[in-house]
Amino acid sequence: MIEFTIEGLNDRQRFLADIIWSYEDMADVQKFIKTLPTRALRQEAHSVVELMKMAAVEQCYEGIAEPVDAQALLAKISKRKG
Repeated sequence: MIEFTIEGLNDRQRFLADIIWSYEDMADVQKFIKTLPTRALRQEAHSVVELMKMAAVEQCYEGIAEPVDAQALLAKISKRKG
């Protein structure tokens, strides 16, 4: 079972996440999002869905590999190009 917490969501985003999580499949989530009254709210809901996907993937891969230091990796790649 996938369980995760997304830090930094405001009250509305947590409410949307709870509703989205209650659906069985993505088609139902998309139907729900289409019913939201404003474009801004629909975009916010889509963002919450993407955050949920990323959190689920992160949980699945947690412990498989060591965290990557993005700055060090970018510096290493930059040195190779130069």
